Amino acid sequence: MSKKPLILVCNDDGITAPGLRMLISVMNEIGDVVVVAPDNPQSGMGHAITINTTLKCNPVTIDEGPQLEYSCSGTPADCVKMAVSEILNKKPDICVSGINHGSNASLNVIYSGTMSAAVEAGIEGVPAVGFSLLNYKWDANFDACRGFVKTITKNILKQKLPEGIVLNVNIPNLKEEEIKGIKVCRQAHGNWKEKFEKRVSPQGEDYYWLTGKFVNLDQGEDTDIWALENGYVSVVPVKFDMTAHHYIQKLNNWDL
Repeated sequence: MSKKPLILVCNDDGITAPGLRMLISVMNEIGDVVVVAPDNPQSGMGHAITINTTLKCNPVTIDEGPQLEYSCSGTPADCVKMAVSEILNKKPDICVSGINHGSNASLNVIYSGTMSAAVEAGIEGVPAVGFSLLNYKWDANFDACRGFVKTITKNILKQKLPEGIVLNVNIPNLKEEEIKGIKVCRQAHGNWKEKFEKRVSPQGEDYYWLTGKFVNLDQGEDTDIWALENGYVSVVPVKFDMTAHHYIQKLNNWDL
């Protein structure tokens, strides 16, 4: 009899998030599940870690299931560090992060707490993937994600991933029968056109609220944005070595 894989589940929307609960349910069909997730939403935290305050990580029971769950006061990256170093005391066979409420396609991967958990696992030498659904609502319906999440996770366990690479998976907000399939893509070139709305608090104090919209600057048909806009699940291999290797020689020609 084959041994079940040990699966670490994390996210950034918090341990009670419906997307996480769906992910746990799917992972319970594949292996032995340990959940370490933030005790409150940590969206947009990127790869932040806690260094100026204490960390708490306590066992909890959110709903029934065979999984073991821990609620962490830190960031998504903290959750992975705590899991590997203190809770599991070993590397899991895979780390799955999500299912995020909202897109992590294109440049969003830089800001994403969901992907930071996957990247932190990759840094630890653990095969990892971040899943996101293009629906920001708390009560989003994640049913269409189930089959795709299971397929991709089982492929990672079977095929493994090269050192230094994790997967960024985004799922369009469609019914399962409307999704055309899975496309392996590159990250689209785009950015956020942002502005700060100046407001006044009830106490008469000025404050600012970040708003803006994403602008896709990439017309390629091999990008994650194109795939999602055309009804496909996008899978982008992400590397966390941020060296611009192609520019090293040119930089060596500077008068430094």
